[in-house]
Amino acid sequence: MAASLLVTWRSCPRTSWSVARRYLSATPASPPSAVTRFLLRLRQQFYDVEQLMTWGATFRNRAVRRKNLFYGFAQQNYGDNIAAAYYILSLKGSFRFAGQTEWFQPDTRGKFSFDFMNFPTSMIEEVDLSGTPINRDGLDNLVSQLQLRRLSLRGCPEVDGWFLTRLHMFSDSLEELDISHCPRITVGALCALQHLRKLHRLNVSGLPSVQNPGLVRILMEEMLPHCIVTGAEYSQGLSLEDTTQTNTTHSSTYPGTQPKEEESGPTSAQRQGQMQ
Repeated sequence: MAASLLVTWRSCPRTSWSVARRYLSATPASPPSAVTRFLLRLRQQFYDVEQLMTWGATFRNRAVRRKNLFYGFAQQNYGDNIAAAYYILSLKGSFRFAGQTEWFQPDTRGKFSFDFMNFPTSMIEEVDLSGTPINRDGLDNLVSQLQLRRLSLRGCPEVDGWFLTRLHMFSDSLEELDISHCPRITVGALCALQHLRKLHRLNVSGLPSVQNPGLVRILMEEMLPHCIVTGAEYSQGLSLEDTTQTNTTHSSTYPGTQPKEEESGPTSAQRQGQMQ
């Protein structure tokens, strides 16, 4: 047994060398150029990066779906208000109950106190979910909060047109909305806010998918005439011709800003000639 193992061990280098010789004899005489080797290596590296990005996106989508699950167990055992509060805090958001001044929010490590469970009959009036992974499915945990007046979604990466469409459930209560710096909000998505008739303040600053913020502001003011739209100037994203036309339109809307026409009668030159 030992002799056979020794023979096998001694034959391994010879076998490896013979395999290498056969590979070298099968390769072309001229090695590939430096450009070819660089392109092959670049292709292999990009393929690996693409695979890593695909896996990362898959895991991230799973994590987002898990965080936005419906908290049915908490709702059945503690009520709608407590379930909504727990959902907000689990996303590292903050909120305030109606009729109170205290805000409930987690610490820097995401830990929070369960003192909010002492108010099972109080509805939520203000919510700050800035930078959280809330999506349209997560709104199922907030649908019962019919006294919601202020909602901040600043910098939420999952807020899109479908999300804004579902905000119609707060059409009778929502007064202030912050959707600034949300990368997935487009001009078409903003049209979904037309049902929020009680909205009187809207922040649309820093929307990278919106090419003409000035036109968006005009559109939103026409769609929601009682709403103050902030975060976008009329001239932002417009050409010089469009800006001049917009200023002319606003000047015609407010005639007091126009220069007065000269009264009928002789001109200044004619008056000077008459005096002479």
